[in-house]
Amino acid sequence: MRPPEVSSDADALAERVIEHVGRDIVLGLPLGLGKANLFANALYRRAEADRSIRLTIFTALTLQPPSGSSEIEKRFMGPLAERLYTGVPRLAYARPMRAGTLPPNIEVNEFFFLAGKYLSSPHAQQTYISANYTHAVGYLLERGVNVVGQMVAREGEAESARYSISGNTDVTLDILSTIRARRAAGEKLALVGEVNNELPFMPGAAELAPEEFDFVLEGGDYPLFVTPKPPVSLADYAIGLHAASLVPDGGTLQIGIGSIGDALTHALILRHRHPEVFRAALDALGPTPAGRERHCEPFREGLYAASEMFVDGFLDLFEAGILKRPAEDGAVLHAGFFLGPQSFYDRLKALPEGERAKLSMREISFVNDLYGDEEQKRRDRRDARFVNNAMMATLLGAVVSDQLEDGRVVSGVGGQYNFVAQAFALKGARSIMALRAARMAKGAPRSNIVWTYGHTTVPRHLKDVVITEYGIAELKGRSDRDTVAAMLAITDSRFQDGLVKRARKAGKIERDFKLSSAENTPQRIVSALSPFRHAGHLPRFPLGTDFTEAEQTLLPALSLLKRQQGAWLELARTFREGWGAGETSPAEKAALDRMGLAKPKSLKETALAALVLGALRRS
Repeated sequence: MRPPEVSSDADALAERVIEHVGRDIVLGLPLGLGKANLFANALYRRAEADRSIRLTIFTALTLQPPSGSSEIEKRFMGPLAERLYTGVPRLAYARPMRAGTLPPNIEVNEFFFLAGKYLSSPHAQQTYISANYTHAVGYLLERGVNVVGQMVAREGEAESARYSISGNTDVTLDILSTIRARRAAGEKLALVGEVNNELPFMPGAAELAPEEFDFVLEGGDYPLFVTPKPPVSLADYAIGLHAASLVPDGGTLQIGIGSIGDALTHALILRHRHPEVFRAALDALGPTPAGRERHCEPFREGLYAASEMFVDGFLDLFEAGILKRPAEDGAVLHAGFFLGPQSFYDRLKALPEGERAKLSMREISFVNDLYGDEEQKRRDRRDARFVNNAMMATLLGAVVSDQLEDGRVVSGVGGQYNFVAQAFALKGARSIMALRAARMAKGAPRSNIVWTYGHTTVPRHLKDVVITEYGIAELKGRSDRDTVAAMLAITDSRFQDGLVKRARKAGKIERDFKLSSAENTPQRIVSALSPFRHAGHLPRFPLGTDFTEAEQTLLPALSLLKRQQGAWLELARTFREGWGAGETSPAEKAALDRMGLAKPKSLKETALAALVLGALRRS
């Protein structure tokens, strides 16, 4: 094997790759953070200018800075995007893909969307490929991938240089053996590494010999894409506390992304450091039914993590001394990709290499499946708790996580099914689906627990544990009648009666069934957990935040306005609350100033200021 060709010119490198592999290019880009943005953009520009080049891009999770759709959202997102994303290369294909204006010789297929980003994009919806994460490699190979563009970290220079594919070992490691075999058979392929010195260098399986790369682009030090932490609500904390009580010391953990995952992370740390507070918060949410599993003790042996995504919460658990039970290879975590806030990347880079090596990035087939080294994986993954997020669940235990009833894709299946399957295959493991019991849509509450739904991500024959803020439903092996009763017990009270009627009509529950006396209302959750928030035990941003104080003040108000879209009566009430509201507080003034509305210059800005002020007060 020869050393890679090195270039500092993305356009020149794109030309060399075309010369090397030909004018029919199937470009594989890792999901999320690890895309070789500069190289991909150069290849896109070259194909855009020359229609004789056929470019097919196969990828997932194309990251784009938030922009906002309404005037108010744009006023909030604009300065935020400028602060967090200046210097981050935008992917050239993203905007035309969303708009459906890609050149006829360029096609983009994704198997996982940035959540909700492409709901209104017919082109993206039509070219989406529904794929399980572990099957994506097979689909990519079937399409004849001949170029892979990967962001890489590098340590050392010239002949002593070391390369790491860092936060995206997921698909690349799985495809590497095929690339080697096809090269040996005489095929012209190109593995392109785009060096970014901001990327943490992850050792171990993520480290590749320089000779594995055909080309290396000196990408420089452009900023990494970051994901700001969302605020954690008391409902999220209720879910997180319940989930944390199901995690045994010495067990295995997977965590999903988002505020519920952050709530679970913080709840585990609270349990470890202040078990009496953790126990009291659980008790405040209601009594634990007799015979139900409940763990409130600090972690002595600690946890091991097997999670397709290395969320930043795992680093918090590692630093808190919770993520410490080693697998047979010495790692305390095996994951396929990572993505997070800037502080996450900085903390990873600051870790000594020996500590970083315990956070092992592996191929997605290793993390998400039991195939290969199965006996070792079974020993490592004991007492697993695989915690995934869902959008909705049916009263009979099916789970909806990726798609709407009308067929539009919200995100993707990803690896959710993999961990459900592992939970059924591993001794002592549980599949835990976490979701909020209700949501607001057009100013009105809607239940996230429904009788039936026209799409299912996880079928009901794979039901196990479902958690909402109102409790835990144990469903594995239960009859339909008992499944319905358990799900009703964690449903928002505003929707229980209607669901009981549906279940009775279908003959799935007895005519004289009585609901429990528990009051499943948002007010009860607030009443139960507010004392713990006021005492500082349940902060809004437990894992830190990139938002300024004014932005933190605005977030609940903007969330309220988003929920009220289309509900004109509610918007009118919010507007009246802010119109002529009199003296504003310093926090309100700072929030209006952040939105550029402290001194309105037009009737439109005066109306927007009143709407924002009203939302600040109502939220």
